[in-house]
Amino acid sequence: MSLVADHDSTTQDPTSAGRDLELRAVTKSYGAFTAVRSLDLVVPQGSFFALLGPSGCGKTTTLRMVAGLDTPTAGTISLGDREITYDKPYKRPVNTVFQNYALFPHLDISENVAFGLKRRGVKETKKAVAEMLALVELESQGSKKPYQLSGGQQQRVALARALINNPEVLLLDEPLGALDLKLRRGMQIELKRIQTEVGLTFVHVTHDQEEAMTMADTVAVMNAGVIEQMGAPSELYDNPATTFVANFLGQSNLLAGDILGPDGDVVKVSVQGTTVSIPIERCHSEGGKGWVGVRPEKVMIAEVGGEIDAPGNRFEGGVVTDVSFVGVSTQYLVRMPWGQELMVFEQNTGRRPILAVGTPVDLSWRPEYAFLLDASQDAKAGVEDGDD
Repeated sequence: MSLVADHDSTTQDPTSAGRDLELRAVTKSYGAFTAVRSLDLVVPQGSFFALLGPSGCGKTTTLRMVAGLDTPTAGTISLGDREITYDKPYKRPVNTVFQNYALFPHLDISENVAFGLKRRGVKETKKAVAEMLALVELESQGSKKPYQLSGGQQQRVALARALINNPEVLLLDEPLGALDLKLRRGMQIELKRIQTEVGLTFVHVTHDQEEAMTMADTVAVMNAGVIEQMGAPSELYDNPATTFVANFLGQSNLLAGDILGPDGDVVKVSVQGTTVSIPIERCHSEGGKGWVGVRPEKVMIAEVGGEIDAPGNRFEGGVVTDVSFVGVSTQYLVRMPWGQELMVFEQNTGRRPILAVGTPVDLSWRPEYAFLLDASQDAKAGVEDGDD
């Protein structure tokens, strides 16, 4: 199938404005294997929405069902009050941009962008093509062939070819996966700029946490066919609800603790004999045992007895076991007296020399940065998942 799923008309029905994409109890099974399990999801019209997760979690299957390339085993998919569950791909107001771009090598860039319009019988395409090339900042490249453009430029051509059809929803299936790191980061900014300018609903499928957090208004983290948590990127990162989200969306230190109970607006937890406090709104476990979580960049480090700029609980007796200099920060591994290694990311401000391997240190963090998760969850969930 071609990159562009053509529509019946070049302009949308005015009554379609403001329509949300809704999935209700959507399930997709292949024999005994269930790829997507009773998924309920609402994507607000005009938002940039990311489905984030590892290979095999169901995110691409979900996108293919919205595109009409796969049919749900159960459930419904709607745009506003129009159900599109069983509509053919070309009958849906939806276009898809894939990772491999699928540009026609024998057509120049302008002809590639105009392809969908011409296929529907639109004779005058010059103005629309010029507007799309301007949108993706390729005005001077219209007469070139795809092989003459860089990977990032080809991706923008694919985007223009999809947008020229004026879809209600644009689906992006790992669109930046073939680009190198520098191009990928540049295209993240470009995609967000374009989405803001055109105001369409973008649904972006990716395994790359940075992509999702950089571009999306809302991120849904998928695992094993279900959404584990959904919200603004900062919300998911700062206050993950499961160990999978804590580990997959960035890195986390998870320390086993005994939950002592609430105390005002915090919950007290005993960790290796030290009582720590967790804000109640960041607690996702009722009682008994739990995982106390804290992001590595929120952990403060100092040589034994030194001043730590964090009015939290002090954990003493650590020893630096590894040091990695990564430019803006130094990443430490610190072995604690109970044998666990904790990660500490310290910004390189130049305030003090980098600590050497073997240095005895103390650690601390502000209570408001910690979170508490259910001890029944695997502390390593989401850590070693491979890329798509």
